[in-house]
Amino acid sequence: MTAEFDFMTALELRRLVATRSVSPVELTARALSLAESSQATLNAFCHLMPDEARAAARRSEEAVMRGGVLGLLHGLPVSVKDLIAVAGAPYASGSRAMAGNIAAADAPSVERLRAAGAIIIGKTTTSEFGAKPVGDSPLTGITRHPWNLEKTPGGSSAGAAASVAAGITPFAVGTDGGGSLRIPASLTGLVGLKAQFGRVPVWPTSATPTLAHVGSLARNVVDAALLTTAMSGHDPRDPFAVAGPVPDLLGAAQASVAGLRVAWSATLGYARPDPEVAAIARTAALALADQGAVVEEIDTVFETDPADLWTAEFYAGIGTRLRGILETRRDLLDPAVADVLDAALAQEMRGYYETVFARYALRDRMVRFFADHDVLLSPTLPISSLEAGRNIPEGLGDRSLVSWAFYTYPFNLTGQPAASVCAGLAADGMPVGLQIVGRTLGEADVVRTAAAIERTRPPGYNIRPNQGW
Repeated sequence: MTAEFDFMTALELRRLVATRSVSPVELTARALSLAESSQATLNAFCHLMPDEARAAARRSEEAVMRGGVLGLLHGLPVSVKDLIAVAGAPYASGSRAMAGNIAAADAPSVERLRAAGAIIIGKTTTSEFGAKPVGDSPLTGITRHPWNLEKTPGGSSAGAAASVAAGITPFAVGTDGGGSLRIPASLTGLVGLKAQFGRVPVWPTSATPTLAHVGSLARNVVDAALLTTAMSGHDPRDPFAVAGPVPDLLGAAQASVAGLRVAWSATLGYARPDPEVAAIARTAALALADQGAVVEEIDTVFETDPADLWTAEFYAGIGTRLRGILETRRDLLDPAVADVLDAALAQEMRGYYETVFARYALRDRMVRFFADHDVLLSPTLPISSLEAGRNIPEGLGDRSLVSWAFYTYPFNLTGQPAASVCAGLAADGMPVGLQIVGRTLGEADVVRTAAAIERTRPPGYNIRPNQGW
């Protein structure tokens, strides 16, 4: 199989598989070959599953030849982040403290990948327990950006983004507890989609159970919608799982945005974006008016930065899980992560619950905001790129490990659906992300807005990586 297939859409590859024009065995062999050959430079995978993938591909091909009913993802290679359980595979969450841990059962999302016919080729890298929005961990080292090896692909779904941006797999499964899908999507020019909280069930229980989403990274909106649809639906093992019907996201990707009420905010009231990034994102947002949307510019969405509310919840959860390791084997942990866990665990109960109630007030504010708007748009990040190995961008040293990202974590606090889509390229040739947030259960509006942005982007955004790796 040749390189011409590497950047085809998942939907097109699915059609070619169904019509027997492309073999799942060939697709899987190509994905494994690219994963293996790029590992020394990109470092996108923490564990490859060649034997299991080839066996699944052969079964997939046999089903095609029998003329059986094919699943949504039949014969398509996919990767799964190391914060998600794949039965029989390592489940280390990017941490030396968990090295050697093997998952006993599949997560619901993985069960559904298999049921839909996808071929899991391996587990992708993550920052330790998903606690940093960049692509490195003490266990797996640095994951690099396929467009520029000196840059990070972002995190914590680092390997997932690198594998898709490099053309290894058409899409990947990641997680998002504070932006971990949207941040790498922004930095690598991909689509990152987290549906409504609980739309894709999370089990085993996350260390951040009220914030964590499982979602999709893809090179276009339709593919992200396809993968998200396959993983969505109620599961009783997740107490937060949404019980209602799964929205028609594939249909939404084809829908008009005429009449859609769009709010654009460059800062949400507190962020400090690079002026070039803000200008590129604003241009993309305002262009929706050309498709019939009603776009309103808004300065302030939040009265104050909700970073402290998010930090109190996210790091307290991870810190509680890791308290024993912090106390007895601290040297195994990323020092930057260990420091923020200390601060989170030092919270008093009264102070913690004050943040809990402030979070409920934040949710109420968003309900009122979305009474007048269908979607909220902002930059996804304040920057277009970040050097590999750095935790915080230059000029934002007063911010924390995650709060420098500014835009993503509020919508894990509220649980609303959100996506990042490429708005264009900065002067350095790196992509700029546009974040799209919908009201509660409003994934369809997020997807149709993202697809509309995709239709109107300037030429050149969809640059393939310089395959120097």
